[in-house]
Parts: sequence; C-alpha cells; structure tokens
Amino acid sequence: MTNPLLDISGLPRFKEIKNEHIAPAIETLLEENRAVIEKVRADAQAPTWQNFVQPMVDASERLSRAWGQVSHLNAVMNTSQLREIYNANLPLITQFYAELSQDVLLFEKFKQLRASSEFNLLTSARKRIIENELRDFRLGGAELPSDKKQRFLQIQNELSKLSSKFNDNLLDATNAFELLIEDAETVAGIPDDVLQTAKELAASDSKVGWKFTLHMPSYLPVLQYADDRNLREKMYRANATRASEFDSQAGSDKDNMPLINKILKLRQEEAKMLGYENYAEVSLATKMAASPQQVLDFLRELANKARLYAERDLHALEQFATEKLNLRKLEAWDLAYVSEKLREERYAFSDQEIKQYFPEDKVLAGMFRLVEKLYAIHILPALTSRAVQCWHPDVKFFDILDASGQLIGQFYLDLYARTTKRGGAWMDEAITRRLIDDQQTGKRQIQIPVAYLTCNFSSPVTINNQLRPALFTHNEVIVLFHEFGHGLHHLLTKVEDLGVSGINGVEWDAVELPSQFMENFCWEWDVVNGMTHHIETGESLPRSLFDKMLKAKNFQSGLQMLRQIEFALFDMHMHFDYNPDGDKTVLQLLDHIRSEVAVIIPPDFNRFPNSFAHIFAGGYAAGYYSYKWAEVLSADAYSVFEEVASNGVVNAVTGSHFLEEILAVGGSRPALESFIAFRGREPELDALLRHNGMGVV
Repeated sequence: MTNPLLDISGLPRFKEIKNEHIAPAIETLLEENRAVIEKVRADAQAPTWQNFVQPMVDASERLSRAWGQVSHLNAVMNTSQLREIYNANLPLITQFYAELSQDVLLFEKFKQLRASSEFNLLTSARKRIIENELRDFRLGGAELPSDKKQRFLQIQNELSKLSSKFNDNLLDATNAFELLIEDAETVAGIPDDVLQTAKELAASDSKVGWKFTLHMPSYLPVLQYADDRNLREKMYRANATRASEFDSQAGSDKDNMPLINKILKLRQEEAKMLGYENYAEVSLATKMAASPQQVLDFLRELANKARLYAERDLHALEQFATEKLNLRKLEAWDLAYVSEKLREERYAFSDQEIKQYFPEDKVLAGMFRLVEKLYAIHILPALTSRAVQCWHPDVKFFDILDASGQLIGQFYLDLYARTTKRGGAWMDEAITRRLIDDQQTGKRQIQIPVAYLTCNFSSPVTINNQLRPALFTHNEVIVLFHEFGHGLHHLLTKVEDLGVSGINGVEWDAVELPSQFMENFCWEWDVVNGMTHHIETGESLPRSLFDKMLKAKNFQSGLQMLRQIEFALFDMHMHFDYNPDGDKTVLQLLDHIRSEVAVIIPPDFNRFPNSFAHIFAGGYAAGYYSYKWAEVLSADAYSVFEEVASNGVVNAVTGSHFLEEILAVGGSRPALESFIAFRGREPELDALLRHNGMGVV
C-alpha cells in the first residue's frame, strides 16, 4: 500500500502524505465507491442492512477518511500547492455525493427497506440511520424531475467552490497584513510575552522592532492592552476590513462580498427547487427547531431579556472612558481596551494577571483530571506515540482508557496559531467508532474513535533565555474546554454504527450541548484550583483572585449576548426573508438588524460578513442560532450538577448519567429525547439567564 491515503488500517500517516498522493487516491476511492454502488443497485434481492447498507458504509468510510485527512491538512498546514490540489479535487467529491443523493434507485431501495419486516428487527440506531437517509435523499434532490437534477448538481458544485474560495480569501487576507512598529512608546501597555513574540516575528524578517499580525494571539492583546489609540485603530480597521473592497493588502480578487451574494442566490435557488420557501427551512429540516419563525421568536425573547443589561454595560463603559481615560467618544477600537481598564478598576485584576496562572501543562492536566473523575476514564500521552505521525512538531497525541485500562479513544491536540492554519478553534473526526470485521482474525471488533482538536493560542516563548510554556487566558481555557467537550462527544460514544456514532446524526442545534456544558467547569473553584500554577512563583491561583473572577464572570454579559443574537438574527433573516436579488444589500440587512437589537454600532467601514466563515464556509448557514439554542440545553443540563453539589459539582454519579444519556448515545435518537432522559423534562431558559447574571424575568 504505497499511497498512505488508501490505508485506513490505523492512524493517518501524515508524515508520508505527499501532494502527489491526493489525486490518485481520490480517483481510486471514487471508482471503488461507484463500483460498490453499481453492485448494490443491480442486486435483485430485497434490500437488507447487510446486502445493501453495509457495503456502501464500508466504501464510503474509506473515501471520507482519505478526504478528511486532505481537508484537515488544508486547514492546518495550508500551502499554495496543497490548496490548488484540494480545490481541484473538491468538485469531484462534491459531484459524487450530490449524484449519490439523487440516485432514485438507491432511494427506492431505502424506502423498501424502511417498509420491510426487517426494519422492525433493526436496532434503534440503524432505524434512525435509515430515516436520516430517506430525509437526506429528499434534501439532496432525489425527488426532483430529471430535467432539474443537473442544475441542482451544478448548484452543489458551485457552492462548494465558493465556500472554499471564501476560506482561502480570509486566510490570505489575514496573512497579508503585518504592521512593523519600531517605536517603543507605541507598544506601551502590551504584555511582555506578546511583545516577545512580535519581536521574534520581526527578527525572522531581519527587521528591528515588533511585528504584529491579524492572527488572534497578536491582534487581541493589541486591542485589549495597547495604550496607543492609533495603533489600536490600525489593527481594528485591518481586521474589520479583511477580504473586503477596503483590503488593499490582500488584493482586489480577495473580496468576499461577491462570493456572499452568489452563495445566497444559489442557496435560495436550491431551496425553491426542493419545494421550500427559503433556505432557512432547508437548514432546519435537520435540526431541533421546528421553523425559522420559532428561531426568530426565541432569539428576540433572549434579546429582550438581555437588552437592559447591555445598555447598562455600555453606559458603564462610556462613563468610565470619559471620566477616567478622557475619551469623549468611544470608538470600536477602544472597546476592548476600555473594557479591560474598567474590569481592572472594578474587580482589581486583569486578564494578563490571570494568564500567568494558566500554563499549558497545568491546564491540560486539570482538564483531564476533571473528565477522568466525571466519566471514569484515564487520559495519558499515547503509549504508541512513537508510531504516531503528526502534521507538525507542536501537535500532541493522547490515549483515552476506560476504568479497566481498555483503549476507547485517541485524539490529536494542535493548540498554537501559525500562518498555515485557518483561524478559530474546532474539533473534527479523524476516525469514527463503529463495529467492524477484523480482516486478519475474522472476528468483529470496535474501531477506536480518533479526534482532531485544534485551537489558535499563543505558543511558548523564550524570555530571559528560558523557554516558557504557553500561557492561556481564562477565555482561552474556556475555548479549550469547549472543544474538548466536542471531542468527548465524538470519543466517548458507545454507538456501533457510523451514521449515528459520536456527533454524526446529532441535530446541528444540539451538537453544541456537550461543548458548552464543559465551559461551566471553568468557573468552579475545585476545578480551577487544581489547574493553576503561577509561571514565576509556582503558587496556585489565590482563592481571593478567583472570587474576583467570579464577580466579574458576567462582566458585559449583556453586550456579549446581544452580539451573538445580532449574528444569529442576521444569519437567519439572510436565509429566511432576505431577497438576494432585491434592492437591499447584505450590509443594509445587517444595519437593520443592528438598529433593532444592538446597542453598539460598528463603524461604516466594518465588513463583518466578509469574515463570517461559520455561515459562508462552515456548516452553520441558517444555524448560527445553534450556539444560543444549545446554550439553553447546556446550562439546564449543568444545573443538574449544581443541584447535587453538596460535595462539589464534579459528581461521578451525575457524570455517569450524563455520559450514558447524552455523550454515549450520539445521534442514535433525537436530541430532545436524550436531553429529557438526562434532565427529566424539556429544557427551560431559567438556568441560562441565571448563569449570565440576568435573573429570571
């Protein structure tokens, strides 16, 4: 097996994968899948799971595993050559799956299996897979007249190309900007570790001074700490105009707005072809929410409850800026800076002070210790680490063992930002748990799930000739816990069928439940105390300082909630009642939504939609509301731990219940059923409002 992408006998062979392997592997696997499909199509027997579904599952997994590795490398080790090859093969993948979803004969065979006596004998997981397949055939255009199917395929191909181009433009625009500062006064206020990294970046270009970029570990500290207002404005403007008509450094061909307009028109056309009024209805066909109007009502209810708190937050900022910082008008590039100064005065601590207590090694150990107690598992550096091939030297690899020492999952951890990695943080599947036939022994065995956990944090820096471990802000700790929650959802599943194992088959507006649930533990003293260690003194985080953090927990929670609701309303209206061929532009739609719900209005040059990758290059189109929707679920689920917290919230009994009813079942049943099985009732808003310091109105 000379092509590593064709080998799925074990972990990905990243060190052996070459660009020239990609096209031949994809061609081979597409041919293999088409041959399998032709065989099951031609089979005259009545369709069963074994003679019809299973062969396609096996072949499809080989293709998805290979393409998954290529997609992952394109996201974390992006080069112009890899990007070109990825974009050349993407239409082939898109075309294959689009054609598959329109295959009438396969659709009929699934309907036959659904109506057969065998269906009643299948496990609940397999029944759900078949129901999902029938739904996806309908959404994939299987019921379209033959003369419209080709156009539907063209739309799918074009949308995949546009989404990839959107991501490429955003990464290129992020990388294109750099700002060299040679004057020490200009960088006053910026933390030492950030300056050290900026100094090393400048030195790598044989320049003297400090080089700042739009990657978050560089950008955010400048906005938050730089005393020089002009510096903050330059950085803000560059970030707010990425991949737009104002972005001169990235190039005129990197403007994402034309792509946005094309994407919206194609999604609208797709929805109409499927018999829906709008794309929002298509999106919600696979989610918990029943209708776009239900989502809009939910978001506006939250907005109404949050607005008073947001107005108070803004008034406090403006008053502080005027009275203490002599800023008569609060500009967008002042918000993070003034917020940090206000927090320091009000609560007597800063993010930078807290950061000194969260070195990477202690944070990871504390996070692992938490889930080990909750779920009776063990996490340790992989015993097979020498055989593990990673895509970058910074990547770490871990095993998860059950209470008996049996390997049940593994994950890669890629924590640091770099120019070849797209922004943000995410979890993705490398291998999914399922029951397979061992080719050597002929026995059935469980395929161990493997996950990618990816973040964009600051890397270790050398200060005073000593390499210091990466330090995380408390917000970054929360991000890490969030992604690890996604990872646990994938890794701790007990489902044995691929289609509903882990996060597969979970409604998109419920998939954030385990991730947001994990965030709550970042505010528990028993958890935080065990994961801190001051980088210089070695002391744990003082309880007095933690108490200040707790008091500041809901600092500006009103503004933060309204901001997320603004994005979610923009997304839903854009896909529900916005006409991309009408007189109103996307920016005008966003302005209208801001006038309704926002209390802070960004400057006219702000081009937020151009970097809204969740919607235009991710899986969240007409689904960004999922973060708030699932936050209701996660807060309500966490309240069970709070209710039994006489000896602390890290309760193994409750943890076992959460594992069995939420994490372990994956997508094998509707998310609402899983929630009710754990909580004992349907979700309620109260816990979310309480957690955000908003009480119950």
